[in-house]
Amino acid sequence: MTKNFFFRINNFFAAATFTGCFFIMGCENDTKKINDWSRDKTMTEEATDIVSYLSDHGLMKAKLTAPYMLRVLTDTVYLEFPKSLHIDFYDSSKQIETRLDARYGKYFESLNKAHLKDSVVVINVKGDTLTSPELWWDQNKRMFYTDSIAQYHTKDKQITGGKGMQATQDLSSVIFKEPTGTVLVSDSLHQQ
Repeated sequence: MTKNFFFRINNFFAAATFTGCFFIMGCENDTKKINDWSRDKTMTEEATDIVSYLSDHGLMKAKLTAPYMLRVLTDTVYLEFPKSLHIDFYDSSKQIETRLDARYGKYFESLNKAHLKDSVVVINVKGDTLTSPELWWDQNKRMFYTDSIAQYHTKDKQITGGKGMQATQDLSSVIFKEPTGTVLVSDSLHQQ
């Protein structure tokens, strides 16, 4: 019985060793497949003919229209508008106070900020116009700002700032860093 018992144990170990060899030979570490499985993937959603409304406590604050949008899911989720965008900003009485156009925009959802580039134009209801190659919009503060060159035109002012600017969303206050330009002064001020 002991001889038969040892024979069975030896056969068991031989079978286990033989089967284990198949598993070892069958395991192949393809580095390309491992890298594909473990690589960070960015999820992207896309949409066309966008019309989006922004409201706060039941009051409409803005209406965005764009031909194309990407929503990119990364550490900081953002909306990208690579084919232009238009935004109408509304005052508390639901009247348009400012219009904005840009050829490119990126809105960072968690920051409530948008980076606008390429021919950015902001016009308020009085016709005052702010232009810049790039501009940031802070949704919470209702402010525009840039460290780039910007130009501001009204009926009687033409101001350029080469080192940046900060403005309220309705353009009622525009502050330039290192401004240059012309300002029309009434005749009554010339005579004093």
